[in-house]
Amino acid sequence: MARGKKQNPFAARKRQKRENGPQRPDRRSEPYEETKRDNISFIKYYHLQKICHTEEEWTQFLESIRDNLPTTFRVTGFKGEAKALLNIIETQLFTEYVRAVAELHQKPPEQVERPLCLPWYPNGMAYQLQLTRKDIRRSEPLYRLHNFLIVETTAGSISRQEAVSMIPPIVLDVKPTDKVLDMCAAPGSKTAQLIEALHASPEEHKIPPGFVLANDVDNNRCYMLVHQAKRLNSPCLLVTNHDSSIFPNLLQSNEDGAKSVLKFDKILCDVPCSGDGTLRKNPDIWTKWNLAQAYNLHGIQYRIVRRGAEMLEVGGRLVYSTCSLNPIENEAVLQRILKDADGALELVDAGHLVPGLKYNPGMTDWKLATKEVDTVYTSFDEVPETLHTIIRPAMFPLPAEDMAKINLNKCMRILPHLQDTGGFFVAVIVKRRQLSFEKNDVQDLVEKAANTAVEEPQLDESGKPIEAKNVPWGPQRKRKRLHGYKEDPYVFFGEEDADYNAIKEFYQLDESLSKRCLLTRCVTEKKKNIYYCSEPIRKLVVNNEHNIKIINTGVKTFVRCENRHTVHPYRLAQEGLQTSNAFMGSSRRIEIHRDDLVRLLNCTDPTKPPSTHELKQSTQDRCSELGVGSCILKYVDEQFTLFVVGWRGTSSLRAYVDRDETIHILRLLGADLSKFEVNKYEEAKKAAAAAAAAAGAASAAENGANGAEIEAQATTPTAMEADEPATES
Repeated sequence: MARGKKQNPFAARKRQKRENGPQRPDRRSEPYEETKRDNISFIKYYHLQKICHTEEEWTQFLESIRDNLPTTFRVTGFKGEAKALLNIIETQLFTEYVRAVAELHQKPPEQVERPLCLPWYPNGMAYQLQLTRKDIRRSEPLYRLHNFLIVETTAGSISRQEAVSMIPPIVLDVKPTDKVLDMCAAPGSKTAQLIEALHASPEEHKIPPGFVLANDVDNNRCYMLVHQAKRLNSPCLLVTNHDSSIFPNLLQSNEDGAKSVLKFDKILCDVPCSGDGTLRKNPDIWTKWNLAQAYNLHGIQYRIVRRGAEMLEVGGRLVYSTCSLNPIENEAVLQRILKDADGALELVDAGHLVPGLKYNPGMTDWKLATKEVDTVYTSFDEVPETLHTIIRPAMFPLPAEDMAKINLNKCMRILPHLQDTGGFFVAVIVKRRQLSFEKNDVQDLVEKAANTAVEEPQLDESGKPIEAKNVPWGPQRKRKRLHGYKEDPYVFFGEEDADYNAIKEFYQLDESLSKRCLLTRCVTEKKKNIYYCSEPIRKLVVNNEHNIKIINTGVKTFVRCENRHTVHPYRLAQEGLQTSNAFMGSSRRIEIHRDDLVRLLNCTDPTKPPSTHELKQSTQDRCSELGVGSCILKYVDEQFTLFVVGWRGTSSLRAYVDRDETIHILRLLGADLSKFEVNKYEEAKKAAAAAAAAAGAASAAENGANGAEIEAQATTPTAMEADEPATES
């Protein structure tokens, strides 16, 4: 050990234990053992609850929940090219799917079941494949399908999501004008659906007047949520990090300038749960399931939905959902909040919003039991005192006369065997009047905002803000604190901003684009990335950044790109073009032919962009009118119109999009994708062959060296041999 170096006692103890103790068996070479899909307590408990109407249906339920879950995905509906992508999916992709599945299962193509279009998903934009995630990920015949799902998901054109998970956002019935709160949003699949619904009328609203506030209590999962939602590039999204059961009241500015408590039109409470409805997707739950999980979660589930009801506007809609089958986490929570609301909240039927979906009504009677389900309780009087802290009175069903008033039968219980899905529970609540326990502490919020000290930026000797040092390794640049990273500030443009004036002049921005909605994430004179958010989101941030931790908002619109040949330092960002395009003038636009766009997209070397002389004459003529800098490439097809960020060089033109977006656009254009199509199995074989060849060459070289040495030794006479006379053979 080095001198002066302190030894780690834990490492030393572990090392000694490893040396003295028995050796652990090496299980890496052993085959993987499938999880045993059985749990006596689970089967006993749900059979006791009679979640199925007949014994025959119960048998079907058990068979289904032990089977693997099919893969499902949905197409992003608000994008202009959605119908064209649907056509490609239904023809080219599914033809390849049938061929690949036939090869995988060694059967004729005509015997392969085609993907199912989910009948209850709006506009037929969701599909179910009779394959598991494992099949797609690990089967060579399906590599093209796997590549398609990865690329189109990253490009934001589709979302891979469990079928039953798509239901809550549909029955929430979001409109472009709604103020929406997603209380437990991570990982973000449902949030993405809410954003899609918000942008459902692009021809009516350049930017939706509503917004989605997506919250999660877990700081790390918030960044996963940002990653999911950012694929849709919406300026109407705000991501926050807070405990949703004690989510603070937020301030809003009224038209007359006065402040009031913000109330939401639509709220999604997809609460944490035991997750036993996902057994088909997560088989390891079979070994972990017990009733204690439901008892422990009941309280937090109730507090979340209660807080959601408080923040809901009168006449607003709240959806409560779980991926659990347990009435303790579902009906018991709802009966409790409905009883506390005393008629202010009402359960409503939402089946008409998902026509074709099969489900059972909510339960009105259930029983509780011990953890091992060896003792059953029908009322709190039967529960021993030792369990009073675990099993609470509110978990038992209400008396029949009270139960009839709250209409729990209007809830939706989706069971796996009904339509080959996972298990899920959904309930829709409408707020009829203000709650008696609701608090609207406007004055307290205003005073708190006024008393919050704003962190002043550090200035240098000349009075300019000192720019924070950049580090190349990403998230580490944020200071880690007890409750997560400290986020960078949200600095909105002022009334007189030199950068904005230059951007407005260069791109001929429309006056309707509010410069107050442009922001940066650092207090510096030299802006790098410029983001855009909608006006309601800007007001939310300005009024409440002291009150709640904001993780992310805005969509990247302009990026500093200083080039010696250009007169303007900012280029357009493809992420923000979906929003900024509507406000751009005609000065930086080029209408381009299909062949030219395909040529630009196929150029993957940014150091060798296509020369303008290789393009059609009309494109050359338009390029000659433009100075060096960022531009918008427009392509018009019979089915859709595409807008792509381009860069006009001194004698070249290139498309400024990432790889996945490039493949997506080329697919829409019907271009050859073989250049981008990677067969990971072939790549692995080539790598293995190259490694084997290298090892063989090294071995041969070593053997050759050893052979030469032996031969040299054999041909050199020893001292004894040299003294002996030669003999004839």
